[in-house]
Amino acid sequence: MNSRKIRQLIAIALAIAIFGYRTLHPSGTDAAKAASGKQDATPVAPVKPVMLGKIAFTPCTLSAAMSKDSLEAQCAHFEVPEDRRHPDGRKIALNIAWLQSTGNGDSAPDPVFFLAGGPGQSAVDSYPLLDPAFRDVRKRRSVILVDQRGTGDSNLLACKAPQDEDDAADTSPEAMRAQASACAADLSKKADLRFYTTTDAVADLDAVRQAIGAQQINLVGVSYGTRVAQQYAMRHPQATRSIVLDSPVPNTMGLGNIFARNLDDALALQFGLCTQDPACKDTLGDPRAELDALLTRLRKQPVQVQYRDATSGEMKQGVLRAQTVAGLVRMYAYMPLAASLLPKLIHDANAGHYENLMALAKMMSGDLENALAMGMQLSVVCSEDADSMVTRPDDAKTVLGNDMTAAMAAMCTVWPTGQVPADFHQPLRTPVPALVLAGEFDPVTPPRYGKEIVEHLPNGRLFVLKGQGHGVLAVGCMPKLFARFIENANARTLDGTCLDTLSYSAPFINFNGAGP
Repeated sequence: MNSRKIRQLIAIALAIAIFGYRTLHPSGTDAAKAASGKQDATPVAPVKPVMLGKIAFTPCTLSAAMSKDSLEAQCAHFEVPEDRRHPDGRKIALNIAWLQSTGNGDSAPDPVFFLAGGPGQSAVDSYPLLDPAFRDVRKRRSVILVDQRGTGDSNLLACKAPQDEDDAADTSPEAMRAQASACAADLSKKADLRFYTTTDAVADLDAVRQAIGAQQINLVGVSYGTRVAQQYAMRHPQATRSIVLDSPVPNTMGLGNIFARNLDDALALQFGLCTQDPACKDTLGDPRAELDALLTRLRKQPVQVQYRDATSGEMKQGVLRAQTVAGLVRMYAYMPLAASLLPKLIHDANAGHYENLMALAKMMSGDLENALAMGMQLSVVCSEDADSMVTRPDDAKTVLGNDMTAAMAAMCTVWPTGQVPADFHQPLRTPVPALVLAGEFDPVTPPRYGKEIVEHLPNGRLFVLKGQGHGVLAVGCMPKLFARFIENANARTLDGTCLDTLSYSAPFINFNGAGP
């Protein structure tokens, strides 16, 4: 397969990947910054700080992996108590970036706060790839990026992954507990892991809002960021002008066992594009049946594969396991354009040609090594979602099975947990204007989640984007609709007919595309 085509497809999938499949990720601030395109917050010249309210900002440049472009911004650190019950105790320096409005007129007083996904993604690191979708919004409004505590440069909580390949492949409850226990012991030297929950992050956001002098803010959350947005709007309704929820998860939903069934439902829709296409079906067969056959064979006997490293071009050896393939399928399913390659890759593997799957899986694992702060993710989900981490017999025959849920449950038995408000899992009920977005083929947060949310929002409106996956804010004419919503704070007046031009991604029959 052409390596440039591989990189283009994988980049699309990775750019919108919110939940990582790998259980633990390596830590190290320098490595994380290098892998994620971390911004250099060092002032480009000795200049007088620019004040936004009470916070002093200095010039910085934001960049992102997979992008040659950079963004000029203003950066600062803002201290908050780790434990608000003890304000004189340990402090967390929140990493903040401020992208000023680009228009020549007066800037609106209500900035836009972008809330990253995960849990565990850095807002500062992940925003640059989305900046084109904010182009019209930024003509009148500033964008504020706050690395949620435990992510990015806000006291990063990242876990070290096993270096041995066999250890990394061991996802038994015993192994997961041991890894989580070791990570918690290491991170507890610099953090009280009980205070890195969504509720703590919401308090941080409001402290930043007050410090910059904004009476109201607009919240734009993606995936897990939609939970943060809903919790903020619930706790601080008067300070919330509008909310945009892209690929949302309802407040009522526990994240413990949603992954397996949602992925299978999405694959049924995505693979259906091949089974409904005579040329694809004749050439590649039934993609789901082929995937099941491949996973069954690899579960019985992993395969030693020689493959060409997509980055270095060197020939390498590796072991292809069922969980490796399941992880690759899951990440590709986030973006239907990338998923359109899956039937071809799976069919080739069943014919004994494993090298392309192996190369892509290795490339993906390398690019995802530092995408999520796993320690912060565990502090969130173990505190907020542990009750939902239950295995189900019906999930046993899915692509992911119950392994992921069982692994999370095992880790949470040893992870320090914080408290959540009694009404944390109540639906958001607010008159605040809300724009809710979902992808028809989303393998993590399907459209029914958005439907559930808007039932309780009298001024909310849901758009389901045809044939799209996870993270749809930048798709088609959505940036224009998004900008109009932020300007007018009224989702009901939006004319969404421009979204009708979206089309389905035809499955690849060969590596040149859908055609023969």
